[in-house]
Amino acid sequence: MTPDIGLVKPKVEPPLDGDFRPAVLYNHAFLKAVSRFKKQEPLGIAVERNNGLTSVFKTVVFPESSRMAEASLPYVGHLVKTLLWIWGGWKVMVGGPGYIGRYVRNEYSPKGKRAFDAEFMGGVYEKPFMVEVMDSDNLPQPSEQRVSLGRHFEGCRIGFDAGASDRKVTAVIDGEVVFSEEVVWDPKTQTDPKYHLDEIMNALRTAASHMPRVEAIGVSAAGIYINNRVRVASLFRGVPRDLFERKVTNLFLDIKKEWGDIPLEVVHDGDVAALAGAMSLNDTKVLGIALGSSEAGGYIDREGYITGWLNELAFVPVDLSPYAPIDEWSGDLGCGSQYFSQEAVVRLALKAGIVLDEKQTSAEKLKHVQRLMSGGHGGARKIFETVGCYMGYGIAYYADFYDIRHVLIIGRVTSGEGGNIILRKAEEVLRVEFPDLAARINVHLPDESNRRVGQAIAAASLPALK
Repeated sequence: MTPDIGLVKPKVEPPLDGDFRPAVLYNHAFLKAVSRFKKQEPLGIAVERNNGLTSVFKTVVFPESSRMAEASLPYVGHLVKTLLWIWGGWKVMVGGPGYIGRYVRNEYSPKGKRAFDAEFMGGVYEKPFMVEVMDSDNLPQPSEQRVSLGRHFEGCRIGFDAGASDRKVTAVIDGEVVFSEEVVWDPKTQTDPKYHLDEIMNALRTAASHMPRVEAIGVSAAGIYINNRVRVASLFRGVPRDLFERKVTNLFLDIKKEWGDIPLEVVHDGDVAALAGAMSLNDTKVLGIALGSSEAGGYIDREGYITGWLNELAFVPVDLSPYAPIDEWSGDLGCGSQYFSQEAVVRLALKAGIVLDEKQTSAEKLKHVQRLMSGGHGGARKIFETVGCYMGYGIAYYADFYDIRHVLIIGRVTSGEGGNIILRKAEEVLRVEFPDLAARINVHLPDESNRRVGQAIAAASLPALK
């Protein structure tokens, strides 16, 4: 037995990515190796977020005295990062062997490998990020909070979906969509927040012109929002920090005032995607995955509530290959943003022998690949088959942390025949590699209209009328 568990090659190999080594297969191989060992050490990871809410994950590792101890470190490293981005939090508590706790604390130190994650989370929750090491017996108990979300359709409402490549808006009267519009924009590179304000207000006014009045506004947006305040969002990445605090943090509160202080709710786009799925399926335990300019994730639990978790799946590692692409924001390898997004399509196009116009935006490049797909281009088909393989292994990984009955995949990447290919390939991966999951998880693709504007429609239902 060697201290190296080793990466696992998938049984269903992505046509354009022979280096792909799914995180889920590595984790399962590690836990299988630990189970065969004479002695295992219990390990608990607790993450505290806002208002003292705390989530806890229990697992096992090799004991520190074992010659296999070092094999626990990569597993724990990816696990803690995954939990942090799924749950969100400013404090990580490690209950178990001391060598594990010391390793995690070093990883999240100011000069550690996960310094970006630590700084990001500290900014979200407005507290200094910290790692606390303790005995497993002293780990806190879970403290969760479930929140009802949306499903309000009475009256005249606007739903706005702020994607990083396009913005979508709908006008809804008593549950009926009377207008919808999709406009390409480029918020990430803009340094003046007036651009964002003007674009959002223009969209809202356009939708309002199709209704006798506006009684509520719901917003689905990439990023993290607490009490309608912008904490961190890729939409505003180009805005300097000082200007962000003065003009962006309270942007939606200012918009609410502009519209006469009517009910307005801003919710993370992944949760709105999950809400859209739960409403269309009339069921619960739904994981929503939106494949747009990046990846958005959201979850509706067994009772039909959201959990208050971050669900920032774009930063969750799904590929452990040393050759995995680098996320442009965090600088980390193998994160979901490079596998479940238009960036994945653009990245794979070169491998598929497709020449793209570098003057075009990523959204325009995606549309070009989709046009090739509709024309029967073999390379384009392989791109979507590859993304489908990623999706199958990604769903299996997420199932280790979420109780899932349905997975809904939406977003601009799923438009056209490419979406059907992604769906079929993901289902193949589950059948071949994870038959137990295939038997209990249903993967869904909405109709073409809802793939693109479904989130905006669900967003309209977010606010309750006064």
